[in-house]
Amino acid sequence: MQIEQIYTGCLAEAAYYIESNGEAAIIDPLREVEPYIQRADKDGAKIKYIFETHFHADFVSGHKDLAAKTGANIIYGPTQMETGFEKIVAKDGQMFNLGDISIEVLHTPGHTMESSCYLLRDKSGKEIALFTGDTLFIGDVGRPDLAQKVIAELTQEKLASHLYDSLRNKIMPLADDIMVYPAHGAGSACGKKMSKETSDTLGNQKKTNYALQPDLTRADFVKEVLTGLMPPPGYFPQNVLLNIQGYDSIDEVLERGAQAMNPRVFETVANETDAIIIDTRDKDAFRKGFIPGSIFIGLDGNFGPWVGTLIPDVNQKILFVADKGTEEEVVTRLARVGYDHTMGYLSGGLEAWIKDGREVDTIKSIDVHQLELVDRESIVDVRRASEFNSEHILGAINAPLDYINDSMSQLDKGRTYYLHCASGYRSLVFISILRARGFDNLVDVEEGLESVKENSKIKLSDYVCPTTEL
Repeated sequence: MQIEQIYTGCLAEAAYYIESNGEAAIIDPLREVEPYIQRADKDGAKIKYIFETHFHADFVSGHKDLAAKTGANIIYGPTQMETGFEKIVAKDGQMFNLGDISIEVLHTPGHTMESSCYLLRDKSGKEIALFTGDTLFIGDVGRPDLAQKVIAELTQEKLASHLYDSLRNKIMPLADDIMVYPAHGAGSACGKKMSKETSDTLGNQKKTNYALQPDLTRADFVKEVLTGLMPPPGYFPQNVLLNIQGYDSIDEVLERGAQAMNPRVFETVANETDAIIIDTRDKDAFRKGFIPGSIFIGLDGNFGPWVGTLIPDVNQKILFVADKGTEEEVVTRLARVGYDHTMGYLSGGLEAWIKDGREVDTIKSIDVHQLELVDRESIVDVRRASEFNSEHILGAINAPLDYINDSMSQLDKGRTYYLHCASGYRSLVFISILRARGFDNLVDVEEGLESVKENSKIKLSDYVCPTTEL
């Protein structure tokens, strides 16, 4: 028997490969399915099942393509959702044999109503591992407010109450030595305070996870899991519908999205359509020169989630600028979060654009040592409110990138502002969007607050205000 966690850091997502005696199963696959097929081929195994823990909101699953390419059955827990593809709707407690082992469906509603965990037993029948999806994370549980965006009669309070029962009746009675394998780790928007660890024993989670404490009442649990929830990114409900209704093959998306365009064609398409131009290069390259009106969302950051947060419609047409050799990766990462309408990329990159005599814009910047010369009230911190409340430069304005449409209302187009985040990624995204909306007097603090703390001669006691984290 083999269990392999396949973790994708940019989405903080964990898929799983399980193999026994020539038969394999995949749990919660990503959109691009060839790696799973190749993994099974390496073992000489046939993919028999695709287990889905729920209809995902933060990414488009690869279940439909993987089933089409392998003949595997798609398994969901109890659900009444009609889907655009064939599936097996399992009953609570139903067993599926895989080689010499078995996998039992445990219906655990709460994160969503169809949410289910999968309990793996070895050939002797011993319980070995629990694949918990978004029901139970390491250090946290799944947020119970997402399904209400899809099913109107649900409320987050009802879902939280279901989750309380699922944890106590289905998960906590299991043996302490069972391994817990969740669908996400720290950085995912599907929970509030997940650990950086991506697996643990159930016994240790019973000791350390606030949601599994035996003396926690239902009312206290509901209050705890709902406190501090920020509105989910706008693309979440759209991804749920794609996972329910189906989607175009990833091969088709890659074929039409990775189209090379020379500068003339690229500009013509941009002018004649409503396409957004995304520049996916690293932040230093973008700062030095970019196509006017383009938006920086670097591939080296949490690219897909930021696209989903900042571009509200998954049907938005997209053109992009990329480093050579990363074009297919850009289209793939966009497709992972449901953005299938990529039209193509600038062949030859910005160098070709410049050689063709076309206009280029730049971003003004300063390093952290120049901050002591800046009026504090002109400093804009684009980190999340919880980060800002933990520590920030005295007098700075908090304008989170996550809610840029609200944040920009705090700023005056005629005034100069100095923007920073933690590392310099989010501030440049923020500036690029506002530049496209007519804000010309924005200056980027190149390395962000972490560099202020580590490298600046400024005394943090004079400059940074510690407060209570939300």
